[in-house]
Formats: sequence, C-alpha cells, structure tokens
Amino acid sequence: MAPPNHDERPHYPSSFWFSSLNLVLLLVVPLVMFLLVVSTLGPHQPSSFYPISFASYRSSLVQDPTSDNSIVNGSSTDSSFLEAETDFFASNTPFSDAIIDKETPQLQDMSKNKESEVTVKRNSKLERIEAKLARVRSVIKQAALVRNLTSTHQDPDCVPQGPIYRNANAFHRSYLEMEKLFKIYVYKEGEPPIFHNGPCRSIYSSEGRFIHELEKGEFYRTQDPDEALVYFLPFSVVMLVHYLYEPETSNTDAIGRAVVDYVDVIAGKHPYWNRSLGADHFMLSCHDWGPRASSYVPNLFHKSIRVLCNANTSEGFKPYKDASFPEINLLTGEVEGLLGGPSPSRRSILAFFAGRLHGYIRYLLLNEWKDKQDPDVQVFDQLPRGVSYTSKLMNSRFCLCPSGYEVASPRIVEAIYAECVPVLISDNYVPPFSDVLNWKAFSIQVAVKDIPNIKNILMSVSQRQYLRMQRRVKQVQRHFVVNATPKRYDVFHMINHSIWLRRLNIRIRDLDPS
Repeated sequence: MAPPNHDERPHYPSSFWFSSLNLVLLLVVPLVMFLLVVSTLGPHQPSSFYPISFASYRSSLVQDPTSDNSIVNGSSTDSSFLEAETDFFASNTPFSDAIIDKETPQLQDMSKNKESEVTVKRNSKLERIEAKLARVRSVIKQAALVRNLTSTHQDPDCVPQGPIYRNANAFHRSYLEMEKLFKIYVYKEGEPPIFHNGPCRSIYSSEGRFIHELEKGEFYRTQDPDEALVYFLPFSVVMLVHYLYEPETSNTDAIGRAVVDYVDVIAGKHPYWNRSLGADHFMLSCHDWGPRASSYVPNLFHKSIRVLCNANTSEGFKPYKDASFPEINLLTGEVEGLLGGPSPSRRSILAFFAGRLHGYIRYLLLNEWKDKQDPDVQVFDQLPRGVSYTSKLMNSRFCLCPSGYEVASPRIVEAIYAECVPVLISDNYVPPFSDVLNWKAFSIQVAVKDIPNIKNILMSVSQRQYLRMQRRVKQVQRHFVVNATPKRYDVFHMINHSIWLRRLNIRIRDLDPS
C-alpha cells in the first residue's frame, strides 16, 4: 500500500482544538461578565461609604472624602472648597471641579457575612430624585465655568456679585435650584420640650429658631417622606442638656442614650435611615456638646450631616459632609434694630474685644492686651460700668473674635451686624457658609501665635483695603440676618443651602434584598 499523502491528510487534531477554544470562550466570557455584574450590584458591608464621580458606577469601596470632585469638600489639611487648618482662605479650586456623589449601600445584618443578590428598583421615586440631582450637579458645574464676579442669572431680590463669593454664578445657580427642588421631611416622633422645640433667645437662638421655622412648614418642609431629599432629626441638644444632664456627676450618658433611643425608633419605624446609613439625615446644634451628643450613634457622627456651631475639625467636624452653623446671640429674642453703625471715618477704635476668660485663646488675648490700656486695641474681661458693648462694637474698625472653650463665637455675627471687620482668632475652625463665601474678602485671620502682634497686623492694613473690606461686611450682612419671617438669602435659607450642598454630595441607591 502506498504511503499516505501528508498533503492530503485531514487535520483533525487542529480542528478539534480550535473548536474547543471557541467552546471555552463561549462559556467563560459570559460567566466572567455575570460575576462582574453581580459584584457591582451585590450588597456591601455597612461601613462602606465612598465617593465616586457622579457619571460613573463602581463597586470598589474606598472612602476618599477629599476628592477634588466634591461640591463641598475639605479638611484640616487638604481642601478644595473649604480652607486648611492653617490658612482657610487659600483655596483656588474651581467650583466646577468640586462635584462628587458618594454611593450609600443598604444596611446589612452585621451578624451575617453572607453575600446575597439584590435588585435595583427601576423608576422608583428615589431614582427619579437622584436623576434630578444628577442634572443639578451638571448645571452647577456649567455655571461655575463663568468666572466673572457677577452672577448671570436673573433675580428680583439679589444678584450675587463681588469677591465675597467664591464663585457668584455657581452659588446663585445652586441657590435657585435649591428653591425649586429642596424638600425636608421632619420626623414626627418625639415630644416637646426635648424634640420639636428649642430656645429662640440667648446664645443658642440659632438652634431654636431654625427648628421653629422648619416646624412651621412654610419653607422646604414636605409631609411625604418619599419625596424628601433629606430627613431632619428634630432633637434639641440644648434641651437635652437642660433636662438630662447631671452637673454633679459630669456624666452625659443620659443625653447619649436619648439620642441612641431616638435613632433606634426612627430606624425601626421608617426605611430611610437604614437605606442610607443616615447619610441623607441631618441634626442641628448650637450647643458646644453637639458633637458629643452625636458621637453616641456612630453613623450619625461619621455619615450624617451635622449642622454645628462647634465646627472644629480637630474634633471630627468634616466640612465635606458637616455644615458650620453661625452662632447668633439674641439676648431678648428680638430681631429688629440689630444692624448698622457709624461710617468708617467716625470709628475711633482700631480693635475691640470684651468677654470673660473662656479657654486658652482668650487667656492669651487678655493676658497680652487687657492691662495695656492701649487706646487703639481695647480688650476687656469686663466692661466698665456705664460703657455700652454695642457702642464699642459700632465705633471699632476691627472686632476681635477669639474662640472660647469651643471654636464658635457669637462675636463674628455681632461684628458683621455692627459693620465692623471681624478678626478671627481660632484653631481648626471652619467659618459658616465657607463653601460659598470667601472669608478672606471681608475678614482678617490672626494666628494664635500672633496675638502679641495684633496691633501691628491691623495697622498694616491700608485705609483703601480696610474700606473695601468694610463695604464687603455690609454686603455679606444679608446672609447672616435673622428675620421674623425668613427672607430669601438670609441666615435661615443659607443654612438650608449648606445642607442642600451636602445632599448633592451623595447618591443614594435604592436596593432591596431579593
């Protein structure tokens, strides 16, 4: 038999491996794609809370709160919108580069480590809300591209302009969008006086007045929790301290238990806290112990929006999620007749402060200046009989605003009301509305170590520069004014705008276990 012709031999082995490879590819590639989808949509641990670009959808769980894509962002050491600890006026980051959203997973059973499939509820109310917020982020980014000092948007009441704003056009666009879309649900659980109540006079008036206005329901409040963007926990820390604190023991655990119990009731009765781990919920406090009260609930402290007068970055205040709250001392509760003062040419005092010894910064200030009897820098721990505190404010060019035991001071707003340029002396303090206001334009910051040099620092400010700053103080007044009935752009609406910006910084996913 003739040997076989190798050129005509059929190549069975080669065809077999080619067919097998195709079969493997057909089986493996869809499996890999399926696993990727499951890992993206699957449940995560409750501690995962991470920022992503709002145009992307990732599954890796890494917290990066200092991302340059945040609308409100910053820390004591790294900031884009808000200021660093040593110089909170140093940010030049464009508004358009400051947008993120942080995806929040559904709360899982902490005792179980099982992975389970989840389904995304398409076209839910929450999805529609998030779609609207995605559009808002986009239009704010577009508005931020306009770099001129005057907003291009029409407004019968106020057109933001000038260097007191970080970006006037972006702020105005954001504010107008807030007026159209922002809705707050106030939980009805809890009884006065600890809940749904607060002081409307004294140093804590900011807390009580905000609660009072929100409870009235004339602005932003909704009765439908499914259409809300944020959820308010209406407890008053001032009232918690008044009724539950035991001075003889210095023990705050009773306050903490009340907060824990309240959040437990809310989480057990409503789905919204568990859905976001509290990230779209906010509390509000002008009491120094606001941060302490929130610390008893870890997710309230680390994830919720905390609106605090005590905005101290060294005590856990995070500007990308927490909002600084202006401390306003309304001695009688009256809001009329608080604004104004003589023209700059009639202000004979270079710098003024009067206040008791609270904390080491005031100790340094009083120790350095109280007994010098300098007619230019007038510092008192107690004013002489018959001398008017308000008159001193109104006759001063610069008003010294040192921190007390905690970083906040009502003297900042007192100075703005008196049209006196504020001089901030503090460590780790984030001033109110720093996400939109450029404090460098209308105030002076003096480092604690430079307290002995206050006079030289203020004397080095030229007359022309001082007049510019004093005009800007008058311009920024409207954002700190308390009105009997809130008016657009006043302090009530600016506080809401701070909360609104922080809600824009997160995205909530509507997930249900299947």
